[in-house]
Amino acid sequence: MKQHILEMEQYAIDNNIPIIEKPSIAFIMKYIKNNNVLNVLEIGSAIGYSSILMASSTKDVQVTTIERDEVRYMECLKNVKKCGMEKKINVVFQDALELNLIDELRYDLIFIDAAKGQYIKFFEKYKNYLNPGGVIITDNIKFHGYVGESSKLDKGNLKSLVEKIENYVEFLKNNPEFDTVFKDIGDGLSISTWKK
Repeated sequence: MKQHILEMEQYAIDNNIPIIEKPSIAFIMKYIKNNNVLNVLEIGSAIGYSSILMASSTKDVQVTTIERDEVRYMECLKNVKKCGMEKKINVVFQDALELNLIDELRYDLIFIDAAKGQYIKFFEKYKNYLNPGGVIITDNIKFHGYVGESSKLDKGNLKSLVEKIENYVEFLKNNPEFDTVFKDIGDGLSISTWKK
């Protein structure tokens, strides 16, 4: 499998596809192991890199991952198959904001790594699918060091996106239902634990 992972890393570089940074996925894999996480929901599969690594963390963990881009979805399916992970990873082709999960489904960990401008919407939509004491981990909280510096940016797409991530950080800090810690790992992670 190691070879497949290296091939995926190269594919991501060659095709300019953002995948999670190594220290960040290492942290999440360790979290899965240490906290006996059995069910993971990932929002934003891309090519399946993080879902495959999360699924390989322990023998018991199962991952459901959602992707709306057809090319990436197909690439993700291919990679899941290559790594022999079909029984551990369920890949769903749909926009996560339009998808309606079965009400009974519950996850120990929800990983958000999709459209940055939609983070609050993803969080609000999927928090009710957490098990009590479950966590929502979000990637790219620093966004290449721009977060917290939006006032210095020229108006445009980048400024608008950074402001949305800054709003998300404030939303997490002030959310009474969750305890959130921010980790300076990779491109920045937030770990929000449901108090329920």
